[in-house]
Amino acid sequence: MPSAMEGSEGGEEGEILRYEETEDDNVSPTDLSELLKEGTKESHDRAENTQFVKDFLKGRIKKELFKLATVALYFTYSALEEEMDRNKDNPVFAPLYFPLELHRREALVKDLKYFYGEDWKEKIQCSEATQHYVDRIHHVGQHEPELLVAHAYTRYMGDLSGGQVLRKVAQRALKLPSTEEGIQFYMFDNISNAQQFKQLYRARMNALDLDKNSKERIVEEANRAFRFNMQVFDELDKIGRSLAEEAQDGGLPVHDGKGDLRKCPYYADKLGKAGPGCPCHAAVALAKQPLVQLILAACVAVAAGAAAWYIM
Repeated sequence: MPSAMEGSEGGEEGEILRYEETEDDNVSPTDLSELLKEGTKESHDRAENTQFVKDFLKGRIKKELFKLATVALYFTYSALEEEMDRNKDNPVFAPLYFPLELHRREALVKDLKYFYGEDWKEKIQCSEATQHYVDRIHHVGQHEPELLVAHAYTRYMGDLSGGQVLRKVAQRALKLPSTEEGIQFYMFDNISNAQQFKQLYRARMNALDLDKNSKERIVEEANRAFRFNMQVFDELDKIGRSLAEEAQDGGLPVHDGKGDLRKCPYYADKLGKAGPGCPCHAAVALAKQPLVQLILAACVAVAAGAAAWYIM
């Protein structure tokens, strides 16, 4: 579910997690925006080096994996925006409430309809790592609403920064339509100038009436948000390794037999409908194993020899 990863590659993909593109002479080291910037640098570095993010930035992203990442984003932003709506009049968060400009849930619904069809709700489920993230967001929104600032900052500022690089990578790598179908999540139609909006957002953060302890807790929560994101990335990376290359015609990917088929969220959904012993997937996965291929080759050789002897 990348949207704000700072890559170490050169060129366009090399500047991903730069929330603060320009220096602001009016900020103080004790301002919340500066504390977040400095206090999450290490998390930035770790997040950018997850295998999933590095592969994504290089354009090595399977369509099924991108779809699952979109599903994770849907559940994450549904929770975040539900709690933001709950706290829209709470002074500890109200100045950062920009539903028209920032909210992503409806855009993600459009993406899910594009990838899964009108019955998308019946085809998706919240993964284990994403559920941990969602649970934390709900806890914060209901019991420590001042910490919502950390989750909003981590997600939305990243979406407006590195997320725009990821949009281009995804569109190019997955050959998505130029009409932005499938990447609506990255489109902020109600923000005409992302840099100016980010400056406004940081100014609003710095104007919040927070004591030193509250600011420290927000920075700590932002680092926790990064950890949740990295756990989702790691989960997606494990799933990615279990998916073989996609069929050229865009058909279903074939599980390569590694790991437990039932633990893959995508296949778990399919198995729930087709039954745990899908003979097609089992046969293909079995046939892809090196030992089985060797045995089959030997059988073919024996059969060919017997046929030749019989003909003679």
